Amino acid sequence: MSQLQQSHTRNRLLKALSADDFDRLAPHLQFVELPVQQSLIAPNQPVKHLHFIESGIASITVEGSMGKVEVGIVGREGLTGAIPVLTCSDRVPHDQFMQLPGDGHRIGADALYEAFDTSRSLRRLLLRYVQAEFVQTRQTAYVNATYNIETRLARWLLMCHDRADGDDLRVKHEFLSMMLGVQRSGVTLALQNLESGRCIRARRGRITVLDRELLETVADGSYGVPEAEYARLIEGA
Repeated sequence: MSQLQQSHTRNRLLKALSADDFDRLAPHLQFVELPVQQSLIAPNQPVKHLHFIESGIASITVEGSMGKVEVGIVGREGLTGAIPVLTCSDRVPHDQFMQLPGDGHRIGADALYEAFDTSRSLRRLLLRYVQAEFVQTRQTAYVNATYNIETRLARWLLMCHDRADGDDLRVKHEFLSMMLGVQRSGVTLALQNLESGRCIRARRGRITVLDRELLETVADGSYGVPEAEYARLIEGA
């Protein structure tokens, strides 16, 4: 199988690497399909592989007595498993799985860390990515604590839209309620409000973004901070 060329990847983090750093990683990158619900990181288990996602979206979730709630997402802008591997902590108590199917490039944790330890420029970029991921999860905590369901849903849809191909998102109400940590009836009402406002069209198992600008208005400032930080740290590096 031919080696991945940097000009052919859609992963924004791989694109942001210097040519030398990309060449360090390329021999270790293995293309993999990532079907919906595939586990990428299991709670409290050593992280053996990381994934540079090319398409699809992975959820980072926390599970407790009240159920499972999403605290972050990773798409083609990022790398799953970056925080435990790059901080030498080996594992995390949270899981990551594919919420929307896609594909990506898998790399062994040892291979990535060896390159990370060898190259100062690679270390600088990947640690900047770790900060960007921290900002996203902290913003999610703030939004979940202060905004209503409709605003939180608008932000979530915008974040998924950023990482999707086209305007259609295949997601069920049950999944949305779990990810947002709210009752399904609340999600249904929020979707109806967004649909009546002509932001989206909701059908069984599918949500279509009709007017992104209107959706950003509904998001009311809850969306945009992590996105700006990612652009500053990674694409402005």
